[in-house]
Amino acid sequence: MRQRFDMAAPTSGWKSVVLEESAHLLHEFGATVSPVNLGRDEVRPYVPLDIDVSPFDNSGTKKQGVSRTYKGHDGYAPILAYLGLEGYAVHVNLREGSTHRQKGTAEFLAESIRYAKRITSPPLLLRMDAGNDSVDNLRVCRSENTSADFIIKRNLRRESPEVWLLTAQRYGMCCEERPGKKIYRGSLVSPLKGLDEPVRMVFEVIERTIDKQGQMLIIPEIEVDVYWTSLPDPASVVIDLYHAHGTMEQFHSEIKTDLDVERLPSGKFETNDLVLHFAVLAYNLLRIVGQESLKREDAPLRKPVQRRRIRTVIQNLITLAAKMTKHARRQYLRLGRRNPWFAVFRRLYLAFG
Repeated sequence: MRQRFDMAAPTSGWKSVVLEESAHLLHEFGATVSPVNLGRDEVRPYVPLDIDVSPFDNSGTKKQGVSRTYKGHDGYAPILAYLGLEGYAVHVNLREGSTHRQKGTAEFLAESIRYAKRITSPPLLLRMDAGNDSVDNLRVCRSENTSADFIIKRNLRRESPEVWLLTAQRYGMCCEERPGKKIYRGSLVSPLKGLDEPVRMVFEVIERTIDKQGQMLIIPEIEVDVYWTSLPDPASVVIDLYHAHGTMEQFHSEIKTDLDVERLPSGKFETNDLVLHFAVLAYNLLRIVGQESLKREDAPLRKPVQRRRIRTVIQNLITLAAKMTKHARRQYLRLGRRNPWFAVFRRLYLAFG
């Protein structure tokens, strides 16, 4: 660490230091932050910035801040931001379980964009689900200081699926995937209260008159998904990019289960928030180790992968069987000659040592 922690400092100062150090480590180690490439004639790289809430189950405890989450259990509702296809964590904030998803999200989003821009230079592509359908988030993305392209799923609230079907039939392109299933995709430009300029809406409307077993339906089933976006790409591209947003559920799982921090240890909220920040720092360090181990073909992998799970990194490289020995007033780490991960461990040790 470049800075020392002051034990008398408030926890809010500690948390900002941890996040700054995490961003600094990713930048200094030259961590590869992979973008998604859009466009045909001219390739346009965008680095995904995925933000979402992931409830932590702390049922059966009386910890400070534990309350009912939208998942139906008692716990916390932290919000996290992940960068790139590798899923580096750039920001985190522990929140009480009953906290509304949008409360404080605009400020969290602005800070996440600033941290992300310290790590990587290509344009950012923000992806958020319908729980964060808010003008405040769009305003942050359009601000000069925190500008970023975005795909945010709309919360249709009480909008009629039948009306959307008529709209899709008029403005969208139809594709019949199978008999009795029609998919309409297209886009509209819509003004939005609170914004000076209109925003593009991409829609996907599915009409089913026959189910997948071949049974004809008396009343057609209509499924509607709509997204706010700043991208000019075709509707199918925007929709596929949003579907890739689901990968962050694996990142949530790695923090909660692989690092075993879902049930936070303390009864005090601020302490648990600080523990979660240090867990994110450890997560990024392990992610760097895992991605560096893939840069050469000296790892005994069964099949090619683009990202190594945190649990696998811990099992193969952190809990490696070894013995500490002393000789000629020096300490040595002895590993077995036939250990299949020795070559990878040695390369990473020399690279980070």
